[in-house]
Parts: sequence; C-alpha cells; structure tokens
Amino acid sequence: MKTRHDQVKELKERSCQMSWSQEARRYCGIAVGAIIYAIGFNYFLAPLHLYAGGFMGFAQLAAEQLKRIPCFHTGNLEIQGVLYYLFNFPGIIVAYRMMRRRFIIKTFFAITSVSVLLTLIPVASEPILHEHVANAFFAGLTCGAGLGVILRMGACDGGMNLIGMIVVQKGSARSIGQLSLMANAVLFTCCLFLYDASIVIYSLLFTMIQATVIDKVHAQNINVRVMIVTKSPDPEALEVEIMGQLGRGVTKWSAVGAYSGEKETLLMIVASKYEIPKIRSLTLDSDPNAFVLVDENVSVIGNFTKNLT
Repeated sequence: MKTRHDQVKELKERSCQMSWSQEARRYCGIAVGAIIYAIGFNYFLAPLHLYAGGFMGFAQLAAEQLKRIPCFHTGNLEIQGVLYYLFNFPGIIVAYRMMRRRFIIKTFFAITSVSVLLTLIPVASEPILHEHVANAFFAGLTCGAGLGVILRMGACDGGMNLIGMIVVQKGSARSIGQLSLMANAVLFTCCLFLYDASIVIYSLLFTMIQATVIDKVHAQNINVRVMIVTKSPDPEALEVEIMGQLGRGVTKWSAVGAYSGEKETLLMIVASKYEIPKIRSLTLDSDPNAFVLVDENVSVIGNFTKNLT
C-alpha cells in the first residue's frame, strides 16, 4: 500500500507532466499581453513623449539621443524596442542562473514579442485623447494589464519586473509592483532636474497606475489564507490532492459543529490567489457541502514559497 509521501510525490510528478499541455495556451496569453502593452505604449504614452520608467525609460531616452545624431536614420522603425531588447540581456543571464528553465524560455519569448511589437507598431502622430491626464491614465491601464497578463502566464517582460521577480522569489515581502514603483521614484527624481516638471509628473502618474494594475492582474503575487470546513469521512484524500497537485502544506484540526454536534475537519492552506480555483475544485470534488473561507492579502512570515512562475 502506498504511503502518503508516495501519493503526494506521484501527484506532483503527474501535475508537472500535465502542465506541459497548458504551455501552448500560456504562450498565446503572453502574445496577447505583449500586444496590449505595445498598443497602450505606442498609442497613448509615446505620443505625449512621456517616460515609462525602468529599462523602457532608459531605452526611450537612448533612442531620443540617437535620433539627434545626423547620420543615424531608422526610417519608420521605433528603435526603443530594439534597445529595450538589448538592455534586458544582463537580467536574463542572472535569471538563467536562479530561475526555472521553463520560466526563462517564456520570459525570452515575452521580451522578444514586446520588443518586436514596439518596433513594428507605429507611434500615433498625436495623442488619441485631448487631456494629458486621460492619456496617461489609459496608458497605465492598458500597459499594466498587458504586463499583468504576461506575468500571470508565468513569464516576465524583463526590466524591473524581472529584477523584482528575482528579489521576491528570494523571500522579499515587497510585491513586484512596489519594487518597480520604488525604483522608478528614484529615476523620476533624477529626471526632474533634467526635463520639464510636467513630463515627469505625467510619467509618474502613468507608472503608479501601471504598477497598481500589474499587482491586481498578477494573482500569483497575492497571498491568501484558505480555511476549509468539511464533513467528508475521508479528508485525508483532499489533503493529499492539495499537497500533491499544488505543492502546498496543509494544517488540520478536528472540530465539532456547535449546532449539529457532528464531527468536522478544519483545513488551513496558505497559497496564492491564482491557486484558489484549483483548491475550490478539489474541495468540491471531495465534499460538495464543504465550507470554504478565503482571506486575501495576508502577511506571511516564515517558510512560504511564492510560485510566481
């Protein structure tokens, strides 16, 4: 008879094999996220000559300086995409030594997609909306949504987000959006002494909105506590499924219903918001009448793995 350890190990191996069938959909999702980001950038942000911050901001700045060179001609191509691609190579090399290979491959695909689309999609000749604030707001929404989709598909667009994922993976309590926002605050403070104040203010507004949207869409970055109350006669089967398929630890208590007097089992799991649908599905398959309580944005201290990829 298989021990619980053997059952959990077998489920983990099977879950890893099953995930390969989902990779095609994730690559499609990455491509969609890259399209959303490129459209938001070239249609809403670039016409205002605002800076995106991070690696992309440096790529924009370098592209503007190169265009001022008389013998440097690029035609209709937007070279900030090419420069952004080149700036990301050091980060990819560092991530290659620290992150999973599947994540690196998808990240390389995401960076390539973003760079190609930013280069090929023409920048709007004038802002789509009349108000600068409205353009910066919609640019933050679309670019943040695009980057959030890429992160949710288990990849990264590079730049500060890649550095943020490496830092968070190492156990930092900060989110990716927060790390990016702090780094950009330093960048825009420096830009304040070099450019017009209005450009810096609108750029900072865009960056704040983008960081907020990224954290909302990137559900893997949100910690949750799940409490399951079940009357299942075999709760151990549910425990094995959760530990095997999700790789999450389970803490349990024996309980008694105060009104009914029936014996119950209380399970507690700390996971990411992205894993909630799977936990819900496993729970309802085991006990359709189970009671599930989810607390979002809990603070976790100790041995907890953030499965960002």
